[in-house]
Amino acid sequence: MMKRIMLVCSAGMSTSLLVSKMEKAAEARELDVKIFAVSEAESGRYLDEVDVMLLGPQVRFLLKKMLKKVEGKGIPVEVIENIDYGTMNGEAVLTRALALLSSSEQQ
Repeated sequence: MMKRIMLVCSAGMSTSLLVSKMEKAAEARELDVKIFAVSEAESGRYLDEVDVMLLGPQVRFLLKKMLKKVEGKGIPVEVIENIDYGTMNGEAVLTRALALLSSSEQQ
């Protein structure tokens, strides 16, 4: 079953390179995932279509707001590590997203 990973940033643009790197990492692992980036303003319309939400470090202040938005939906939300975001480490961010998915499915 396809897993859907949404990255949220201020304009949905700065994360697009990270999305590409994550997609390459997923392809190399032959994973069935959909990864996409949106702005904070757009994020609400995708809540019924995502399995995990990752916030760019520049919007970490939105964490509480986003946790409230997904309350009761079982969608894990986390801020991407600064070092992984800064180095555009798609492999590490994908691995973390999958770990969040795995732990939420076990609950």
